[in-house]
Amino acid sequence: MLAGWATREGLDRADALRAAVDTLALVESLPPIAVLRPPPGTSGAALPRTAGSARSGSPMLDRVRALLAKAESTTFPAEAEALTGKAQELIARHSIDEALLAAGSERGDLPGGVRLSTDAPYAGAKALLVQEVAAANRCEAVWSDDLGFATVLGWPADLVAVELLYTSLLVQATAAMLRGRAERRPGSGRRTKVWDESFLNAFALRIGERLRTATEAATDAADRAAAETAGADRLLPVLAARGEAVRERLDTLFPGVTRHRLSVRDAEGWSSGTSAADRASLDVGGGRKPRQVPGRPDPR
Repeated sequence: MLAGWATREGLDRADALRAAVDTLALVESLPPIAVLRPPPGTSGAALPRTAGSARSGSPMLDRVRALLAKAESTTFPAEAEALTGKAQELIARHSIDEALLAAGSERGDLPGGVRLSTDAPYAGAKALLVQEVAAANRCEAVWSDDLGFATVLGWPADLVAVELLYTSLLVQATAAMLRGRAERRPGSGRRTKVWDESFLNAFALRIGERLRTATEAATDAADRAAAETAGADRLLPVLAARGEAVRERLDTLFPGVTRHRLSVRDAEGWSSGTSAADRASLDVGGGRKPRQVPGRPDPR
């Protein structure tokens, strides 16, 4: 095989061997990537079975996508607020329904996972947004900063929610950031990149707070509704058990995970990002580093 490749590339034996050794050294130096599902062509018998994907063509998801698309395209903050809030409400209710349905099955599934891009620029701020959206939807997120993506672990309906919301909120945050740039005072000091990073970090944290508030409200409403039926004692234990399963999956796939503190270096950008997230309110009634879960920034 090596001889044939060398002939096709016009290399002599020494150059071909050198290229092969360099390639093997590069592959060996790459960080490990957690296996979320059996690789193609394998039976997966040695791996625990993970929950499958939520139905991508379901009417509920189609409604959510339509609402988020309108929220991204509108230039009116109040309209974006209503549209995104309604999408989050549908997602939260659907997640609870799926949890109760799964609790009655005999399947021994484990939580699954998806990977979301956190490429440059502003990779840390994107990872923070993934973390905030994941936490609000009962998922766990791990940022592989040297690989340019975040891994989100959770149950199918929750993973779909995280992917949809992250994609939409990233579009909304970027648009709000660009508008904020245009509104900055002339000669305000800090360079654009520092301001942008502070803006996006603040936006992510504020949106995360509001997403969690919406999720808690939906859970409380479902719990009150269950109190009127035979399911009064089922909802909260089911959600707690599923959350524990996600955390156990995290510990299995990423045993050495660390928390990384992001710093914010521009107070004006922080304030502007927080205000932008408020306008998008979701309140509805060097060396390779270890994989990191973004932590809360330390404003300076």
